[in-house]
This record gives sequence, structure tokens and C-alpha cells, in this order.
Amino acid sequence: MEFCEIAIKEDFIRLDSAMKLGNLVVTGGHAKIVIQNGEVKVNGEVCTMRGKKLHKGDKVEFENNGIVIV
Repeated sequence: MEFCEIAIKEDFIRLDSAMKLGNLVVTGGHAKIVIQNGEVKVNGEVCTMRGKKLHKGDKVEFENNGIVIV
């Protein structure tokens, strides 16, 4: 799996926002559903918290696509 890089200027970005920014989902509502359904992994582990704070180096996986925060 290849990871697309998402550059952030702040200390963190919320999981749902990162998924939208990385084009893993089209809307925040879609992100909410797939996160709550346990379809999203953060750093290799299933994450069901859409507000989870991601920091530089964190990796998100969904449907064989991935993003990494830089």
C-alpha cells in the first residue's frame, strides 16, 4: 500500500478531517460512518474515534488506501 502525504502546519489534525483532506472519503459524514463502523485503521489498529488527534508520522488506512501525516 502506498501512502499519500498530508502536510499539516498545526500540532495535530482530526482523523475525519485528515480523511477528507487525503481524499479517502468525499464528506465528513462519510468519514463519520466508516470510522464508527471500524473500517479505519490508525497506525495499524482499528480506530472508532472520528475526533482522534493525528500527529506527524501517524498513518491512516481505509479501503487499501493510506495517508501519512507530515
